[in-house]
Amino acid sequence: MRMNAAEFTLEALETPALTKAHLADLLFEQIGLNKRESKDMVEAFFELVANSLIEGTDVKISGFGNFQIRVKAPRPGRNPRTGEAIPIGERRVATFHASAKLKEQIHGSIDQGNASEVEWSLGSTE
Repeated sequence: MRMNAAEFTLEALETPALTKAHLADLLFEQIGLNKRESKDMVEAFFELVANSLIEGTDVKISGFGNFQIRVKAPRPGRNPRTGEAIPIGERRVATFHASAKLKEQIHGSIDQGNASEVEWSLGSTE
């Protein structure tokens, strides 16, 4: 069975952010998965991304961007209330770098005045 590219338009979200629940609803409505499968697929995706980062593996999503773990060196800090010097230890932080394609799309949405409308494509499957 061949499925054409599905276009999703997110015009009036109830919240100002796209949530995992909303992603699952989109899979349910647009792809035809049942609600449980949709929720499980979204959860599995984010669990895979999180586990990869925890293990120190970069996550590269073509056309979207890269998630990486960076180690920040220890540094001196200061308690803002008391002014007391406090050492801040080494820590790992997750970083995201948008791809050139995503940056172009974001910049284009501002130029066209369509900042409130985002289109998502799942591509075609066979």
